[in-house]
Amino acid sequence: MATICITGGTGLVGTALSKYLLSKGHTVIILSRNSRESNHPQLRYARWDVATGSYDTHAFSETDYVIHLAGAGVADKRWTAARKKEILESRTQSSGLLVKALSETSHHIKAVISASAIGWYGADKGIVFREEAPADTAFLGETCRLWEESVAPVSGMGIRLVTLRIGIVLSNEGGAFSEFKKPLRFGIAPILGNGEQMISWIHMADLCRMFEFATEKTEMSGAYNATAPDPVTNRDLMIQLANTLRNRFYIPVPVPAFILKLLLGEMSIEVLKSCTASSEKISAAGFRFSYPSLKAALNELCSNQSA
Repeated sequence: MATICITGGTGLVGTALSKYLLSKGHTVIILSRNSRESNHPQLRYARWDVATGSYDTHAFSETDYVIHLAGAGVADKRWTAARKKEILESRTQSSGLLVKALSETSHHIKAVISASAIGWYGADKGIVFREEAPADTAFLGETCRLWEESVAPVSGMGIRLVTLRIGIVLSNEGGAFSEFKKPLRFGIAPILGNGEQMISWIHMADLCRMFEFATEKTEMSGAYNATAPDPVTNRDLMIQLANTLRNRFYIPVPVPAFILKLLLGEMSIEVLKSCTASSEKISAAGFRFSYPSLKAALNELCSNQSA
């Protein structure tokens, strides 16, 4: 079993990933600005402060792998200029501190597995995006490009670097899936825009397994799309979710694009954007999805759930 250090370990993905890794017998060190006590013998928190550029040297000297998740939530707040700056800098500055720590610390780290997002890609317009596609020039594309570039120097240190471009994560603990479910409590299945935009998604359990897989698979390096092999339209996702969750009467309600623009501002561009990301590369590396289809994912997530 390995010792795995996680930045951003208290967020939605980090929390689920920590629990998963502990269940598999790994030791987990969560880098955090705030000191905390752990009630698990194989989990501890270590000092990590991007603002001051400080970190716990012992955390890195004890670590086999680093999983880099740190970054402000993209959909948590409206995209003001200040918020966009925070989204970008929370990623690039944390990557800078990670690079600094690895260059200054004596360690035996075998690989860094860094998060990115399929926001790297633009609107698909019928194209299936593979990892060699260039970054989009819009805000999220630029953010992902600078994010990936900011952690790239670890490769020059002889450390294997894997980047997982994560799709829409389906989890009962929060994020987009929780937002999808809320209107269904009232029998409403909102269809965003024309509903034809493709959504590339992944079940949280598969994402956690994929991070572990990337630590163990020594042949892996570079970027991989962390998306299931069954991308669906927004309409299909909402109708399948409504059928699975409610199994009774509901009303599909279109939400026009102009309403989304009024509510969300610039973020509406991403909500309405169609992005079909290929999972072929990660599958070719040997990863097998537990939830390859949306039906399988929804059946698991909605079991014992009520709208």
